[in-house]
Amino acid sequence: MNRALFLDRDGILNDLVYYESSDEWESPRTLADLVLMPGIVEPLQALANAGWLLFIITNQPSYAKGKTSKEDLLAIEREIERTLPITRGYVCLHHPHAVLDELRVHCDCRKPGPRFLLEAARDYTLDVPASWLVGDQDSDLACGQAAGCNVALLEHPRSAHKRGLVEPDVRVRSLRELADILLT
Repeated sequence: MNRALFLDRDGILNDLVYYESSDEWESPRTLADLVLMPGIVEPLQALANAGWLLFIITNQPSYAKGKTSKEDLLAIEREIERTLPITRGYVCLHHPHAVLDELRVHCDCRKPGPRFLLEAARDYTLDVPASWLVGDQDSDLACGQAAGCNVALLEHPRSAHKRGLVEPDVRVRSLRELADILLT
């Protein structure tokens, strides 16, 4: 069976972007807004070289909320997957407060639901208890715990208001630190 590292996207792989229109730090809305976090390529490549499968598990409601186009959103995802050694990305576009009717649903693919982790486990023969999820907020950690894997909290300062209720297995300051733990 394979081990996996499930990666939240925003705040883990790419930095959050401040938008005056919403007065919030959010996921990038265009490819021009995408800034990968510094120093992430080497530790992710080291994990991939050691046999870990890397999956992006992300909620991306900006399109559903009318803040960006679906094309822009998918271009960002493709660029991240092209740049990093990602096995596969899983993207939830739904949001219960969407302005687009077809995406205004309470789905089971939106974190903290574990649907995408369980799909990956089935499709890639994953050893879930030996796998890890890394995220920067409670919904990420709850998702990993619901699926039965270990969870790591990477404490991005701009998402501090979205965490504190779910206890991680480990707290790290960077993906390098997490990779060092997983590779020893």
